[in-house]
Amino acid sequence: MGYWYRRLDVDLSTGEVSTSEISEEFARKYMGGAGFTTRVLYDEVGPDVDPLDPENVVAVAPGLFVGPSVPTGSKTSFGFKSPLTGGYGKSIVGAKMGDQLKRAGYDMLVVRGEADEPTTLVIEDDDVTLESAEDLWGMETWEADDVLKDEHGGQFRTAIIGPAGENRAHIAGIECEDRQAGRGGGGAVMGAKNLKAIAVKGSKAPPVAREEELEELNNHWRLETTGRGDIEVEGTGSASVDVQYGTGEAMEVKNTELGIFPTRNWQSGYFKKAYDRLESADERIELDPRYWTEEYVDTKRPCPYCTKPCSQYFEAEDTPYGDIAADGPEYETQYALGGNLEIDDIEAVAKANEMCDRFGLDTIDTGNAIAWAMEAAEKGLIDPDLDHDLEFGNARAMLEAVEAIAYDEGEIGDLLKDGNLAAARKVGEGEEFATQVKGMAPAGFQARSIKGMALAFGVAPRGADHLTSCMYALEMGGDFWEFEDYDRLRMDGKSVALKSLEDLMTLYDITGLCKFTRGLTLAEGTLDLANAMTGFDYSMSEFLTVGERVYNVSKAYNIREGFGREDDMIPPRFTEELPDGPTEGESIDPDAYERELDRYYAVRGWDVNGTPLRETLNELDLPEIGDELGAANEMVPADD
Repeated sequence: MGYWYRRLDVDLSTGEVSTSEISEEFARKYMGGAGFTTRVLYDEVGPDVDPLDPENVVAVAPGLFVGPSVPTGSKTSFGFKSPLTGGYGKSIVGAKMGDQLKRAGYDMLVVRGEADEPTTLVIEDDDVTLESAEDLWGMETWEADDVLKDEHGGQFRTAIIGPAGENRAHIAGIECEDRQAGRGGGGAVMGAKNLKAIAVKGSKAPPVAREEELEELNNHWRLETTGRGDIEVEGTGSASVDVQYGTGEAMEVKNTELGIFPTRNWQSGYFKKAYDRLESADERIELDPRYWTEEYVDTKRPCPYCTKPCSQYFEAEDTPYGDIAADGPEYETQYALGGNLEIDDIEAVAKANEMCDRFGLDTIDTGNAIAWAMEAAEKGLIDPDLDHDLEFGNARAMLEAVEAIAYDEGEIGDLLKDGNLAAARKVGEGEEFATQVKGMAPAGFQARSIKGMALAFGVAPRGADHLTSCMYALEMGGDFWEFEDYDRLRMDGKSVALKSLEDLMTLYDITGLCKFTRGLTLAEGTLDLANAMTGFDYSMSEFLTVGERVYNVSKAYNIREGFGREDDMIPPRFTEELPDGPTEGESIDPDAYERELDRYYAVRGWDVNGTPLRETLNELDLPEIGDELGAANEMVPADD
């Protein structure tokens, strides 16, 4: 119950389409979403496969809760070997396409091979076809979506790549109708397969084990997630600040109180230039959504089944950058294409957001690549006139660089299309200020001022990522779930909490719940929903073990790819003292980081090199992985 127990396989090289059964044992062990895609990646994409080879897969699995109106249960997992990192690739998106895939009767889609010509995969229930996309190739994502809907009908939901994916930029994402599977380079994987788009329409109600129980729980969580108001909004009553202002609602706090807003290619955690321009204490910098939402936002375009919509649909006409219409910019884009480039021009940042969505680019890695280039130009490592006047604060140069990256145009496009680390290696200098882990740029939390996030960035299997753990929720407030009184400026003592939060957040990626509800549903509410959906009646221990199991499979994937302890290290920039702001002088001590990394490995049941012990994998019911690569030696004691 809770599943169709059906997997759809498509081989683009041969045109073969087939379905196979998903066993109940597999469903119980991996549950759905990222659980399914992670295990498929481990089983079917080995270390001899290059990320852009036909043998790589694009595995798509809706979260367990996608379909039956679970509040915020919208998330779908895209899994692939990442061209950006060379290892584990996962990108989570609130996709209408994933909802339709579930309604078409499939728990998972796995695409492999390489088509002879640009291709669209069209799925309508049991009717699965491969169609020419020659007319779509070269189109931007939104234009291609319009054409597909005109051809097949407006009820079809899509996942589409833009020019960046077609040009195999390693920072290319997948556009899913105002939502993006942005991280890790999934767009490049689709581009290498000549797969322009996936269009899906389903007509079936997703199966549920205990429908009445699930509906009671749904009603409860609808009230919990929509009925909590932090502020009064004129004409509408109370609302939560994250609904009213989106993911950037705490920008001023992050800037002026915590000093965790990355600025000037991570040199600072405080956007000093923007605040210096303010004429009164009542003013806000332009990037702050408490400034721009009233002027530019009239509507929301939330994810499916959202009861806590962070969407802020930005619209403006006749700006210096032309007309603008895009969902966002949300916090990560405000940082990556704003503060990190020292640009406090919300219209420019929103335009860059729109361009990235239309071109199919990840805003985080795009912004960080441009920030690296601006610092490299400032240091004389590259010509600042590489087609553009590359300097911090230059909005025009930023917009020109975004387009050059997507279309692989000129020297700057070729230099930056694969991310900041690849750019530094192409130049042969500047790797010390390419802020990244495993090749992926971090999310917008200045780790020197929120030190548990340094460890979270370092160990996350897909690269420097905040959502693998949401450790910042504990660090910023000091209390979260079972953990209390955490000091964000201490490096030590974070391992147990980090491990627990990683396991919990993996369950969110498995079930498809939005992490905006993480402080409400937590493990207990998520467990109740999972048991009503599946009828498996997991105990809390069994349930949390599913998250831990999937996390260990993702780590094992990287180990098999040759990743080791050195790949869990933080970038050199984190060891530099912050020059200004509320946490001036703070840095990450490398020795302290190494000690906490030892503790983290011990808590995880891994050896000193970060390889899971065979015993750990056996306890997680992964004996075949234990036999293949599990470490036999003992772990370092947690208190060493």
